[in-house]
Amino acid sequence: MASKVTSTQVGIIGAGPAGLLLSHLLHREGIDSVVLEARDRAYVEQRVRAGVCEQPTVDLLDEIGLGTRLHAEGLPHHGFSLRFDGEDHRIALTELTGKSITVYGQQEIVKDLIAAHAGPPIEFEVSDVDVHGIASDTPSVTYTDSGGHRRELRCEVIAGCDGFHGISRRAIPAGALRTFDREYPFAWLGVLAKTPPSDEELIYTHHERGFALHSMRSPEITRLYLQVAPDEDIAAWPDERIFAELRARLATTGGFALHEGPVLDKGVTPMRSFVAEPMRYGSLFLAGDAAHIVPPTGAKGMNLAVADVVVLSRALSDLLRHNDSAGVESYSDTCLRRVWRAEHFSWFMTSMLHVDPAADGFGRRLQLSQLRYTASSTAAATSLAENYVGLPFT
Repeated sequence: MASKVTSTQVGIIGAGPAGLLLSHLLHREGIDSVVLEARDRAYVEQRVRAGVCEQPTVDLLDEIGLGTRLHAEGLPHHGFSLRFDGEDHRIALTELTGKSITVYGQQEIVKDLIAAHAGPPIEFEVSDVDVHGIASDTPSVTYTDSGGHRRELRCEVIAGCDGFHGISRRAIPAGALRTFDREYPFAWLGVLAKTPPSDEELIYTHHERGFALHSMRSPEITRLYLQVAPDEDIAAWPDERIFAELRARLATTGGFALHEGPVLDKGVTPMRSFVAEPMRYGSLFLAGDAAHIVPPTGAKGMNLAVADVVVLSRALSDLLRHNDSAGVESYSDTCLRRVWRAEHFSWFMTSMLHVDPAADGFGRRLQLSQLRYTASSTAAATSLAENYVGLPFT
């Protein structure tokens, strides 16, 4: 049966923060787009992902009128603790940089973007997605809609915002991309617990038993992480074992009371660094996790996706409204400068805080030396804080 053909200016694959924000920004510029998503709406709005919004991300959401719920429900943070040697060493973000971060779950931003979505409805539950003609100026996307009907979407540009495992990056011909990849010898076991946070701020902990992170999602929900092996079996971690290990790693010489409660969700997340260059091939532009992955230690993943689509929306506006191609020609280089800075920062935080099972005593002492220097040097703490609160989008 023949496909039903529709047209738009920008076809967007993926309804995560990158795809939804790009559609929103383009609509503000009078540019039409269609968003295609493999999952259903309920799944997209509930999947637990990142929770730290950099200052530039918060400023952008305010600028486009989507910051109301973030400020009502999000948790602003003006510092966080590096915990090692059984002691806390506060990194005073606002004092050092004049900026802060806000804890507000990625799924909440997705909900806000879906609620504010204008233009053609988001097409959820699509399958068999494929892209065509990306080396030309008449690309298209074919897919099967939620009703089982075959569709063809003709567009001027395709934005691949479908994550690391999506089809967009794989559609680029072999040899056209250079990829840089690093896998780490550990993973994070993350839990969402129904209990008030045990501290007002995030706690990044270096401990001989492995890294631990105390975070939060709301005044009633705590987010906690433990360093584990990449092949760790989640079934081997009942709730009581998780909290016992958290108590051991988060302990301080002055005593630290960890609040415990029912575990609402838990899972193991492998850690890797990945970058694909360039972030464009012909009429196909990659954004967010489709182009790059960072280990979560630096809290950069979602914020990098936001930065990408800010640059991309401006470039596409210039191209489609004014026939000015300068922005799209420089898109990849502009984004990659910020991407590689975030990659380095995320690697730095990961290397400083985690226990490498293959490291010798020399390596362990280097970690402690870096931690002690960062905690005692205003210059080192300022550099960390500046990267953590977020560099400018361009």
